[in-house]
Amino acid sequence: MQNQINKMEHKNKTAETKFGLHPVLAQRWSPRAFNGHAVEAEKIYRLLEAARWSPSASNEQPWRFIIGFKGDVTYQKLFDTFIEFNQLWTTTAPVLVLCIADTMSTKNPGKPNPTYAYDLGQAVAHLSFQAHADGLYVHQMSGFDIQKAELAFEVPDRFKVISAVAIGYIGDPKVLHPNLKELELADRERRPWIENVFVGRFGQSFSLI
Repeated sequence: MQNQINKMEHKNKTAETKFGLHPVLAQRWSPRAFNGHAVEAEKIYRLLEAARWSPSASNEQPWRFIIGFKGDVTYQKLFDTFIEFNQLWTTTAPVLVLCIADTMSTKNPGKPNPTYAYDLGQAVAHLSFQAHADGLYVHQMSGFDIQKAELAFEVPDRFKVISAVAIGYIGDPKVLHPNLKELELADRERRPWIENVFVGRFGQSFSLI
């Protein structure tokens, strides 16, 4: 019930699409206001399982995650690496995750894995979709001190910290700083997809209609 109330306090953020999308894709967005309620263990395991079953080149599975829960040492260590802007709103998120990738191949020892960042991104996308299907929201971030995070968590040299993620149930935008509240309530925008997809050569419009 509380989650439904919080959703009502946000404007409708469902993507306006010309072609129908799965509701999880159309309704997924990245809030900054969380209600602080703890996330059930089974939902945490499910979203991590979704990431585990993400595709990767040669099944390298380069993704690694360090997860912290509000009140524990891991959470605070990760929070301390965030830039001030992200610290303004992540205080309400009950779960923080550091996303890391193995830059070296496990199938070809001694050789780099050129798709480590791409594959980690896919894993986080799968995590995000499963989270939303379970009524959770995910906000991905790059605004933090990567070197500080690598030192704080003793990340081995062959691994690279890429991003951080906040996870939780959506909250009331009123808890946010006024500037952040404006961002929270702003319309979602994307370039028309026709500007992203080409045929024949870069920039040449694609159409099946």
